[in-house]
Amino acid sequence: MIGLIQRVRWAKVEVDGHIISQIEQGLLALIGMQKDDQTMQADKLLHKLLNYRIFVDDDKMNLSVRDIQGGLLLVPQFTLAADTRKGMRPSFSCAKAPAEAEQLFDYLLSEAKKQYPHIQAGKFGADMQVSLLNDGPVTFSLNI
Repeated sequence: MIGLIQRVRWAKVEVDGHIISQIEQGLLALIGMQKDDQTMQADKLLHKLLNYRIFVDDDKMNLSVRDIQGGLLLVPQFTLAADTRKGMRPSFSCAKAPAEAEQLFDYLLSEAKKQYPHIQAGKFGADMQVSLLNDGPVTFSLNI
């Protein structure tokens, strides 16, 4: 499972011209699911998302999104699972099948809402427009 996280001042997701989710300061997490990913990987990724220390405290990144009570915006993005090593076109043979990926994303979202109150999400399978103000910029790829 892949989580591409960005520290943001704000972020929002629109579908068909309507804002479906938004956060103020916090993390935007683009989530990619690979064939072998299961709930165990989702649990590990969620733990990292909530506790990864990338917010500044005395000029060092010592604080997590939990510590600052920031928002966490989870956005499914199957293209993160693409194999780009060969050729000029990505292969998605490593990506989890859409129906299974949606179930796993729903699991991740459900667990996130149980563990933390400031959760928002994109819509699986939708044509989403994601807007954000990257803070730093600070971006990390979490591979679980």
